[in-house]
Amino acid sequence: MRRRGYGRRGYLMFILGVIIGFLLFLLISAVYSLSSILYFLKLTPTDMLEITFLYTSEKQSWIETVTPIFERWVRESFGLNVRVKLIVAGSHETVNLILHGVVKPTAWSPASSLWIPYLNSKWRALGYAYDLALNGIPLVYSPTVIAIWKSFSERYNITGLSDLYRIIENGVEFRYGHPDPMLSNGGITALLMEVAAAAGKPISMLTIEDLMDPSVQRRVASLERLAVKYGKSTGFFGRWAAESGPQAIQIFIVYENVVIDNSLAAKSRWDDQLIAIYPSEGVFLCDHPYVILNAPWVSDEEKRLAEIYLTFLLSEYSQIEAMRNGFRPSVEGIKMDTSIFDPSNGVKFYIDVPTYTTIPSSEFLEGLFAFWSKVRAGG
Repeated sequence: MRRRGYGRRGYLMFILGVIIGFLLFLLISAVYSLSSILYFLKLTPTDMLEITFLYTSEKQSWIETVTPIFERWVRESFGLNVRVKLIVAGSHETVNLILHGVVKPTAWSPASSLWIPYLNSKWRALGYAYDLALNGIPLVYSPTVIAIWKSFSERYNITGLSDLYRIIENGVEFRYGHPDPMLSNGGITALLMEVAAAAGKPISMLTIEDLMDPSVQRRVASLERLAVKYGKSTGFFGRWAAESGPQAIQIFIVYENVVIDNSLAAKSRWDDQLIAIYPSEGVFLCDHPYVILNAPWVSDEEKRLAEIYLTFLLSEYSQIEAMRNGFRPSVEGIKMDTSIFDPSNGVKFYIDVPTYTTIPSSEFLEGLFAFWSKVRAGG
């Protein structure tokens, strides 16, 4: 993803490195002294402690930027050798990797908290009498939006998913897309918003009965038949639209940061801007929870290092870096960057529609997978 606000490279990067090091020193030294960190982690300066962080691809640029700084700061400031092993996968895939024992992470961050009860239900189904994920702390926020060419939006007055159903009923054809819900959290949240608009209900009030309603199935299927692509991730659609133009795809459901990252390039190339529509029916707000797993493979020392790493990810420096990648900060008091969250980048500063971060139940998510097999294009 593009960086913003760094200016010229060279000496500015050197200065930036010095400033970052100093700020991090102030931040963490205010909380932990050398002796307290050594005691807290039960380490000697010659030990190596590694934790595994399993997280989702839309955060990759941000996490890969800030994590080496965290490791270097701990090493240079306290002589402690720590490593955060980073493993990237889709939200649904992360659940399967954990359940099958392929990856045994210390900390886990799916794109949305909706996956926490789902993981726990699947974990208990394996015979365990306890939850694996007890709670999650939001790292950043990314609303799921309708990405659309500005000219198309103005022509048909698109303000939400209900308007897509309206123009379909009026015989308007368009090229549509979103990630595959079986692979991507972005696909699940797109499908949730489609179902809510078709049922005329808020996301939080949806039921299994809504998924079984033939009229809801028909409306969603009428939209899905226009899909020209089900990608593995939301980022694909932004790049494809910006490179291929309005004739390739007119509407797609993605995270807000995808619009930020591609809006200007699209306008420069096609003289038409990609913009985000925040559906009037409500936006699913992905909260990217950070979960330290309640697992037998996580030691006390690993848990404590994971807690320090979380503190770092929630620091002002890390949250500002996340904003440069198009995410909204999760920490109160951090000022939003108006040069990023601005109509010039195709997005809004304020989200002025209802927002949702959870779904009715893990059973509903299972039902949504079955619903998808009925309504998808070619299904």
